Amino acid sequence: MFLKQLLLIGLTTLLVFAGISMCLRLITNHNEYQKVPNLKGIPLEALPSVMVEQNLRFEVIDSTKFVPSLPPLSVIAHLPIADSEVKKNRKIYLTVNPSGYREITVPNLIQITKRNAESILKAVGFELGEITYQNNIGKDMVLEIKYQGKKIEPGILLPKTTKIDLVLGNGKR
Repeated sequence: MFLKQLLLIGLTTLLVFAGISMCLRLITNHNEYQKVPNLKGIPLEALPSVMVEQNLRFEVIDSTKFVPSLPPLSVIAHLPIADSEVKKNRKIYLTVNPSGYREITVPNLIQITKRNAESILKAVGFELGEITYQNNIGKDMVLEIKYQGKKIEPGILLPKTTKIDLVLGNGKR
Protein backbone atom coordinates (compact mmCIF):
# COMPACT_ATOMS: atom_id res chain seq x y z
CA MET A 1 0.00 0.00 0.00
CA PHE A 2 2.77 2.48 0.98
CA LEU A 3 4.84 1.69 -2.13
CA LYS A 4 1.75 2.12 -4.30
CA GLN A 5 1.16 5.62 -2.84
CA LEU A 6 4.85 6.51 -3.24
CA LEU A 7 4.79 5.39 -6.89
CA LEU A 8 1.60 7.41 -7.48
CA ILE A 9 3.23 10.55 -5.97
CA GLY A 10 6.34 10.05 -8.13
CA LEU A 11 4.28 9.66 -11.34
CA THR A 12 2.15 12.70 -10.47
CA THR A 13 5.29 14.77 -9.83
CA LEU A 14 6.78 13.67 -13.15
CA LEU A 15 3.57 14.54 -15.03
CA VAL A 16 3.36 17.96 -13.35
CA PHE A 17 7.01 18.77 -14.22
CA ALA A 18 6.53 17.53 -17.81
CA GLY A 19 3.37 19.63 -18.18
CA ILE A 20 5.06 22.74 -16.76
CA SER A 21 8.10 22.20 -19.00
CA MET A 22 5.96 21.92 -22.15
CA CYS A 23 3.90 24.98 -21.21
CA LEU A 24 7.06 27.03 -20.58
CA ARG A 25 8.48 26.05 -23.97
CA LEU A 26 5.32 27.28 -25.67
CA ILE A 27 5.05 30.48 -23.63
CA THR A 28 8.72 31.50 -23.79
CA ASN A 29 9.27 30.55 -27.46
CA HIS A 30 12.12 28.23 -26.50
CA ASN A 31 14.93 28.20 -29.10
CA GLU A 32 13.12 30.76 -31.29
CA TYR A 33 15.54 33.63 -31.84
CA GLN A 34 15.86 36.51 -34.26
CA LYS A 35 18.79 38.75 -35.07
CA VAL A 36 18.86 42.38 -33.94
CA PRO A 37 19.10 44.68 -36.98
CA ASN A 38 21.80 47.34 -37.21
CA LEU A 39 19.96 50.46 -36.05
CA LYS A 40 22.94 52.84 -36.09
CA GLY A 41 22.14 56.03 -38.00
CA ILE A 42 18.39 55.40 -38.26
CA PRO A 43 16.38 58.58 -37.48
CA LEU A 44 14.21 58.54 -34.35
CA GLU A 45 11.03 59.15 -36.42
CA ALA A 46 11.61 55.98 -38.48
CA LEU A 47 12.29 53.72 -35.50
CA PRO A 48 8.71 52.77 -34.51
CA SER A 49 7.94 51.29 -37.93
CA VAL A 50 11.30 49.46 -38.08
CA MET A 51 10.80 48.01 -34.60
CA VAL A 52 7.20 46.87 -35.27
CA GLU A 53 8.38 45.22 -38.49
CA GLN A 54 11.10 43.36 -36.55
CA ASN A 55 8.78 42.43 -33.61
CA LEU A 56 10.95 44.37 -31.19
CA ARG A 57 10.40 47.21 -28.71
CA PHE A 58 12.75 50.08 -27.89
CA GLU A 59 13.59 52.54 -25.15
CA VAL A 60 15.87 55.58 -25.36
CA ILE A 61 18.31 55.44 -22.43
CA ASP A 62 20.79 58.20 -23.27
CA SER A 63 21.06 61.20 -25.52
CA THR A 64 23.87 63.39 -24.19
CA LYS A 65 26.85 62.48 -26.36
CA PHE A 66 26.77 64.35 -29.68
CA VAL A 67 28.39 62.57 -32.64
CA PRO A 68 28.84 65.05 -35.52
CA SER A 69 29.30 62.29 -38.12
CA LEU A 70 25.71 61.06 -37.59
CA PRO A 71 22.52 63.05 -38.22
CA PRO A 72 20.85 64.69 -35.22
CA LEU A 73 18.20 62.57 -33.45
CA SER A 74 19.47 59.30 -34.94
CA VAL A 75 20.68 56.15 -33.21
CA ILE A 76 24.33 56.21 -32.09
CA ALA A 77 24.42 52.77 -30.46
CA HIS A 78 22.09 50.10 -29.10
CA LEU A 79 22.02 47.16 -26.70
CA PRO A 80 21.89 44.32 -27.55
CA ILE A 81 24.24 45.06 -30.42
CA ALA A 82 23.51 44.32 -34.10
CA ASP A 83 23.35 40.63 -35.08
CA SER A 84 22.76 39.52 -31.47
CA GLU A 85 20.15 36.81 -31.14
CA VAL A 86 17.11 37.83 -29.10
CA LYS A 87 13.56 36.64 -28.63
CA LYS A 88 10.54 38.23 -30.27
CA ASN A 89 9.25 41.41 -28.55
CA ARG A 90 12.60 42.03 -26.81
CA LYS A 91 13.27 45.61 -25.67
CA ILE A 92 16.27 47.26 -27.37
CA TYR A 93 17.97 50.10 -25.46
CA LEU A 94 19.04 52.98 -27.70
CA THR A 95 21.55 55.82 -27.39
CA VAL A 96 20.31 58.68 -29.55
CA ASN A 97 22.31 61.57 -30.99
CA PRO A 98 21.04 64.87 -29.53
CA SER A 99 19.98 67.70 -31.82
CA GLY A 100 23.31 69.50 -31.28
CA TYR A 101 26.13 70.08 -28.86
CA ARG A 102 25.02 70.99 -25.37
CA GLU A 103 25.59 74.55 -24.27
CA ILE A 104 28.27 75.36 -21.71
CA THR A 105 29.22 78.52 -19.84
CA VAL A 106 32.01 80.71 -21.21
CA PRO A 107 34.67 80.91 -18.47
CA ASN A 108 36.13 84.21 -17.25
CA LEU A 109 39.39 84.56 -19.16
CA ILE A 110 39.87 88.33 -18.71
CA GLN A 111 43.27 89.31 -17.25
CA ILE A 112 44.82 85.85 -17.51
CA THR A 113 47.62 84.76 -19.84
CA LYS A 114 47.06 83.33 -23.30
CA ARG A 115 48.53 80.01 -22.21
CA ASN A 116 46.13 79.67 -19.25
CA ALA A 117 43.17 80.85 -21.33
CA GLU A 118 43.96 78.26 -23.99
CA SER A 119 44.10 75.39 -21.48
CA ILE A 120 40.87 76.53 -19.76
CA LEU A 121 39.03 76.75 -23.09
CA LYS A 122 40.14 73.26 -24.10
CA ALA A 123 39.31 71.83 -20.66
CA VAL A 124 35.69 73.02 -20.76
CA GLY A 125 35.16 71.99 -24.40
CA PHE A 126 35.65 75.15 -26.47
CA GLU A 127 38.15 75.61 -29.29
CA LEU A 128 40.60 78.47 -29.58
CA GLY A 129 39.70 80.69 -32.52
CA GLU A 130 41.44 83.75 -33.90
CA ILE A 131 43.93 85.68 -31.77
CA THR A 132 44.33 89.43 -32.27
CA TYR A 133 46.52 91.95 -30.45
CA GLN A 134 45.96 95.51 -29.34
CA ASN A 135 48.17 98.01 -27.55
CA ASN A 136 48.25 97.14 -23.86
CA ILE A 137 51.07 96.83 -21.36
CA GLY A 138 50.04 93.27 -20.42
CA LYS A 139 51.82 91.13 -23.02
CA ASP A 140 49.75 88.06 -23.98
CA MET A 141 47.12 89.03 -21.38
CA VAL A 142 43.48 88.39 -22.39
CA LEU A 143 41.66 91.73 -22.76
CA GLU A 144 38.46 90.64 -24.53
CA ILE A 145 36.61 87.46 -25.47
CA LYS A 146 34.87 87.39 -28.87
CA TYR A 147 32.46 85.08 -30.61
CA GLN A 148 31.76 85.54 -34.34
CA GLY A 149 33.49 88.93 -34.26
CA LYS A 150 31.42 90.33 -31.38
CA LYS A 151 32.60 90.96 -27.84
CA ILE A 152 30.98 88.62 -25.32
CA GLU A 153 30.93 88.53 -21.54
CA PRO A 154 32.04 85.55 -19.44
CA GLY A 155 29.14 83.46 -18.19
CA ILE A 156 27.03 83.33 -21.36
CA LEU A 157 26.08 79.94 -22.80
CA LEU A 158 27.53 78.74 -26.11
CA PRO A 159 27.49 75.30 -27.77
CA LYS A 160 30.38 72.99 -26.92
CA THR A 161 33.27 73.05 -29.49
CA THR A 162 32.49 76.70 -30.37
CA LYS A 163 35.53 78.70 -31.50
CA ILE A 164 36.27 81.52 -29.08
CA ASP A 165 38.42 84.43 -30.32
CA LEU A 166 40.75 86.25 -27.94
CA VAL A 167 42.04 89.83 -27.94
CA LEU A 168 45.45 89.97 -26.24
CA GLY A 169 47.77 92.73 -25.14
CA ASN A 170 50.93 93.20 -27.23
CA GLY A 171 53.11 94.61 -24.42
CA LYS A 172 53.19 98.19 -25.80
CA ARG A 173 51.67 101.27 -24.17
